[in-house]
Amino acid sequence: TILNREILLQYIEELDGLVVIGGDDIPPEAYGQKPHETVKVMPKQRFDFERQLIPAWLSSGKPILGVCLGMQLTNVVSGGTLIQDIPSQVGTEVAHRRKYHHIRIEPDSSLANFLDIEETIVYSNHHQAVDKLGRNLKVVARADDGVIEAAERLEGGFGLFVQWHPESMKDTAHRDAIYGAFVRAAARIKSKSRKNEQN
Repeated sequence: TILNREILLQYIEELDGLVVIGGDDIPPEAYGQKPHETVKVMPKQRFDFERQLIPAWLSSGKPILGVCLGMQLTNVVSGGTLIQDIPSQVGTEVAHRRKYHHIRIEPDSSLANFLDIEETIVYSNHHQAVDKLGRNLKVVARADDGVIEAAERLEGGFGLFVQWHPESMKDTAHRDAIYGAFVRAAARIKSKSRKNEQN
């Protein structure tokens, strides 16, 4: 189902920031693959909605934060692909499902700046991950097995995509740094919008 363009524009106009949350798997046909036996596809209604909302949102330049599936879905709608099952396609050196594990962060990234660190432990719950990177994205963190753990927007405003769940971590400073950076970016958009309305 193709959404009414006016509905998409209304979301973009009224929201200052977008968080795309976790969930089940993206239909592999969306990135040109046949389903692995472990794939559990997300609800069609959500997929149909978000695959149209995310590209429109990215074009708006407003802040976006993608968490777990949110990172994967942004990558797919940007032309990228996924590893459908990490244990069988990458290995079990790092446990990514309902586990804490180590990641390394690119020192020149916004993520390293927000967290003020280049290595950390994160809590993740996923069996899929970004494979081929989509347009206008760059890798900024990896797990020890090479799995991409975070990406950022190259151009177009605040865009951070993490494979882990900051909201589920015991390290509240880590959580607050990521969500805080997103909220501040959204607040700047709101402030800019108000100034434009007054002029």
